[in-house]
Amino acid sequence: MRIVLQVVTEARVTVEDRTVGEIDGPGLALLVGITHTDTPATAEKLAAKIAGLRVLPGETSCEDSGAPVLAVSQFTLYGDVRRGRRPSWSDAAPGAVSEPLFDAFVAALRERGLTVETGRFGAHMVVSLVNDGPMTLVVDSEDLQRPRRD
Repeated sequence: MRIVLQVVTEARVTVEDRTVGEIDGPGLALLVGITHTDTPATAEKLAAKIAGLRVLPGETSCEDSGAPVLAVSQFTLYGDVRRGRRPSWSDAAPGAVSEPLFDAFVAALRERGLTVETGRFGAHMVVSLVNDGPMTLVVDSEDLQRPRRD
């Protein structure tokens, strides 16, 4: 699972000119990509990590402050551009696999008491946000398994 996390002052996602998810910040906008090796345990682990990250003003987390989250599925985070000029999407899990894992990730955030808005899985979405800081991080489940280099 690969997540691009941005601290935002506001964020929204629209589908066919209708807002389907919206938050006022400070909060987090999450673009969530899912790969073939992800499991419900991966979703739970990343939800716990993100809920507790102290990246909001005052070095607080969403769990600490009750800040809202906008989570948007984005299979293109697993696009591979190493060869040719056309990205390969083979590392992205298919919708039948990734949708339940995305839902599990959102449910795990909500179980931690977070307010979570979402986009619409599989739809063409327009995401707009105001990045605060700017603060942008990439959280990857593979990175959490490797030892940290200090």
